[in-house]
Amino acid sequence: MISLEGVSKSYGSKKAVDAVSLQANHKEILVLLGISGCGKTTTLKMINRLIEADTGTILIDGKNIKDQKPEHLRQSIGFVMQHSGLFPHYTVEQNIAITPNLLKWEKKKITDRTHELLEKLHLPESILKQYPNELSGGQQQRVGIARALIADTPVLLMDEPFGALDTITKQAIHNEFKNLDELKNKTTILVTHDVIEAFELGQRICLMDNGKIIQIGSPTEILYNPENEFVKDFFATNRLMLEHKIVSLKAIESFLKSPISAGAQQLVNKKSNVWEALQTLSIQNKYAEDYDVILHAFNHYRKLQAV
Repeated sequence: MISLEGVSKSYGSKKAVDAVSLQANHKEILVLLGISGCGKTTTLKMINRLIEADTGTILIDGKNIKDQKPEHLRQSIGFVMQHSGLFPHYTVEQNIAITPNLLKWEKKKITDRTHELLEKLHLPESILKQYPNELSGGQQQRVGIARALIADTPVLLMDEPFGALDTITKQAIHNEFKNLDELKNKTTILVTHDVIEAFELGQRICLMDNGKIIQIGSPTEILYNPENEFVKDFFATNRLMLEHKIVSLKAIESFLKSPISAGAQQLVNKKSNVWEALQTLSIQNKYAEDYDVILHAFNHYRKLQAV
């Protein structure tokens, strides 16, 4: 759906992005991950021409973005930025309606779609007449997502969308974001420096450093088959938690020393990852034995994957 071929961007003598080539597949979430200054945000902004590439080609659905006017291109791409990027002098309702108004939607269509998104993002209708500075950080970010989703574009770009939120709020929005129906029909590229966020939201991860791509792969591939020591070291601090999050109960099923109880099976399913299962079972003491069985199986599994 999105293809970058040999794309570069320099500022003076410094190459912010150095001959980057990547593909974001149809209806997938691709995460650009790396520390500040690695080139991930510059790469993202070149896709909607907020920054113009010096060299290389960027295609969206097979069409060169240079063949379109930037304003027309951006109307076909949802964009969410850090700190929500809401216009402070517009109400929530006006912020959400910006793109539909540019596309000359009928007022009823805008209203209906706005209310639909408010419900999906767990926002009360009472905020529509409020201004961004009257909202909490979590509400502002949800409104920013609603604004990006309202036109139902095939492409969604997200630049550190949850970076300014506290951990609890961020986790709640992650869960809501992952369950949005709209995402199933979009190709999404998300920029973050947060390793946990990348593994929770990304179907594939593109790790960048010094303007170059170091490795692209699924969370499992990038963790268990690192391209080099840089990749291995990058995830070392969070490795155990990341493994808990990428390994499903189904993956460790053959390592269970005994079946988990019927009660535990009702609380978790094979599609759950080990992290979710252990979190759920830890709440109730009566499942302590099931907790230990799952943990033992996971430890056995991960030893075989160790690099």
